[in-house]
Amino acid sequence: MAIAGVPTAGFTMVSREHAGTRMGLLQQRCTGHLLCVLTLLEATGALALMLYALLWEAGNLVDLPDKRIGFYNFCLWNETAGQLQCLEYKHLQVMGISLPGMVLARVCVYACLVFSIFYPIFVAHVKCTEEREGWKVILIILIIKTIILSGGLGTFLFQTSQWIHPSDFTGGFLALLGTQALLLLQMLTATMYLSWAKHARPLLRRPCPLRFDSKEDARAVDNLI
Repeated sequence: MAIAGVPTAGFTMVSREHAGTRMGLLQQRCTGHLLCVLTLLEATGALALMLYALLWEAGNLVDLPDKRIGFYNFCLWNETAGQLQCLEYKHLQVMGISLPGMVLARVCVYACLVFSIFYPIFVAHVKCTEEREGWKVILIILIIKTIILSGGLGTFLFQTSQWIHPSDFTGGFLALLGTQALLLLQMLTATMYLSWAKHARPLLRRPCPLRFDSKEDARAVDNLI
């Protein structure tokens, strides 16, 4: 015996199918939001590491009592004076270090920092608009950041490898390595989002195919969901 306001058994099966469809769409939306939040967290972590390495550590990749080498400093221990002696560019050129190479390394690494400062704002804007084309731009920016950071760091290490041993690296260098890892992780996340958007967004925009005989039946289904 059917009770007024409650769907019949046959209609209950349809309502369950409708509920399953809505749950599937909800899961797709949650996946997209999760990827966006993950991208923002990774971007924030990369920015924090770069600020630590280039501002807090003043760009020093090696900061030891007898040696300090970075993008702005090149100081070696002077046995005669008994203290660190910071060399000028003319001394570095005599030692075989290219001044243009050091400048290029510095520009690349600090340009990546500038990108990282404004990057989370752009990601938040794209998240609000939910434009797939915007995520393609995000992926391109990440590729550029990865290239210039690895290029700048590689150029610096190539110029200074004669005076730096692997065990000499301190927090600044490790922070830049962590930044590089987070950039690669962001590229993976952005690629996953683009793949999700390609397959899920058409489903999210598609209207529900179910039709109801009356408004009372539709409200009953919504109450069940």
